Amino acid sequence: MVSSSNHAVSAVSAVKHFFTGSSAGRGPRQEREGFSRAECVGLEVAMKIVIAGGSGFLGRPLAATLTGDGHDVVTLTRGTSTPRANRSAKASAGRAVAWTPDGSTGPWASEIDAAAAVVNLAGESIAGSRWTAAHKRRILDTRVQATRSLVAAIRGAATPPPVFVSGSAVGYYGPLGDEIATEDTRPGSDFLAGVCVQWETEAARAASDRTRVVGIRTGLVLERDGGALPEMLPPFRFGAGGPVGSGRQYWPWIHRADWIALVRWALQRPDASGVFNATAPNPVTNKDFARALGRAMHRPAFMPAPAFALRIMLGEMADALLLSGQRALPARAERLGFRFNYTRIDEALGALFGRE
Repeated sequence: MVSSSNHAVSAVSAVKHFFTGSSAGRGPRQEREGFSRAECVGLEVAMKIVIAGGSGFLGRPLAATLTGDGHDVVTLTRGTSTPRANRSAKASAGRAVAWTPDGSTGPWASEIDAAAAVVNLAGESIAGSRWTAAHKRRILDTRVQATRSLVAAIRGAATPPPVFVSGSAVGYYGPLGDEIATEDTRPGSDFLAGVCVQWETEAARAASDRTRVVGIRTGLVLERDGGALPEMLPPFRFGAGGPVGSGRQYWPWIHRADWIALVRWALQRPDASGVFNATAPNPVTNKDFARALGRAMHRPAFMPAPAFALRIMLGEMADALLLSGQRALPARAERLGFRFNYTRIDEALGALFGRE
């Protein structure tokens, strides 16, 4: 039997992929089926779409979906060497262009001029290591500087893109307990909330009468080939899965097919601007999430990962990413008519574990 301490180790691994950082996977999974099921209207004509952060867990399948729709997808990749750019293009879809997201522009900015859309998913993994002062600075700087570079390119373009979609996270709201968080909820006061506020503030500078800005506050994205979900599975496979800490904290989740559908919808809806919670309509507590995962895997889900062990291993990060959460609702997207395919956690996990 796997011990609760090993369950805590699995939770530590999962936290490394909790937010929208990059994650290696088995390759792009075609999302077009889930995309159509979410009943998003397709983009009407072939367009040039630039994606920063297009080779990660979210960017890669987004690029593959948009390329499959017939669009010219350009992925901005860090580094200056052609081999690296070629590897990035092969890992995602479309073509890759090297950039240095240091707050300024460069030759890559020509790709922004006359593009139909820019999508910003760039930023260092929030949970790549313990939150030392240096790591916290990198978490903030990589997001703000990359966004600042893109905004400078958009503002300097002779023909700026009509839409700029920029990432953020539900961490914007800080720990909220049972309180419901909509897009109108005020930001929290912890480290992650501060990062999200600065991130979104920088993105908002791109707004003009020629460019609308959409902010995507992403929750826990579910898919089997990356993100946090695969890191949660080992204890459950051994019959020792369960909640994290008390299990009372809310985990706002979304199936990756719905996340991609929401971004695609935001690209094509001229009335979609401002921030949107990229979370399913029915957030669940961590305890309910664990039970649903156990049902999907046909395994028990009763053994908790102790909060004290997580705090010892992760420090400040444990409370911010695992032991607290947000009861976030996608109020604005639903108000504008977006329809989620996966609205309940049992549906989402059942679909993920019921397919080969």
